[in-house]
Amino acid sequence: MKIQDFKNLPILGILRGISTGEISPVVETCVLSGLKTIEITMNTDGAPTLIKKMIQEAAGRLTIGAGTVLSVEDAQKAKDAGAAFIVAPNLNPGVADFCKKQRLLFFPGALTPGEIFQAWEAGAAMVKVFPSGFFGPEYFKEIKGPFNQIELLACGGVNADNIGEFFRCGASAVAFGASVFKKEWLREKSFDKIGNEIQKLVKAYQNRA
Repeated sequence: MKIQDFKNLPILGILRGISTGEISPVVETCVLSGLKTIEITMNTDGAPTLIKKMIQEAAGRLTIGAGTVLSVEDAQKAKDAGAAFIVAPNLNPGVADFCKKQRLLFFPGALTPGEIFQAWEAGAAMVKVFPSGFFGPEYFKEIKGPFNQIELLACGGVNADNIGEFFRCGASAVAFGASVFKKEWLREKSFDKIGNEIQKLVKAYQNRA
């Protein structure tokens, strides 16, 4: 994946704890709802196999990566499974070096100004500011003051009501997870509800002022 491809629709879906039987309907739901980019977290049981299956099911219609990558070993497993990018809740220098060598986009997590700068210097495609929901969009405006060159991805607390504000305050991208991919909706096969929430996010992004 090239960073510009992601920037065309900078919304990332996060799947954690998904099962094999949910892969196909989730893929179709995401495609029909307009989502382009999604990750499966590596702390999901059988994550590499699920990533492979999702790539097969998507057949080029989605860009699929790996999330919650905490070690070089996990990064290697994700790459072997076909992951197009790597996301982490923190900065692991070994993972950063691995992604650089393998030419994989890396989205490490950070929160404080020092952490954010360190992650960017380590080669982040964007720095995932997590948890964004506790600090809100205004935090991004503050960070972008001294670090206007750093690309930030808001993760946590993003919804259709505030997505526009996150972008107006300086976020380059946003991510969502359990607020849309709710366990009960997946369990109940309520994929229409999931699709409706994704559509709301996509439309709110497209209509941002």
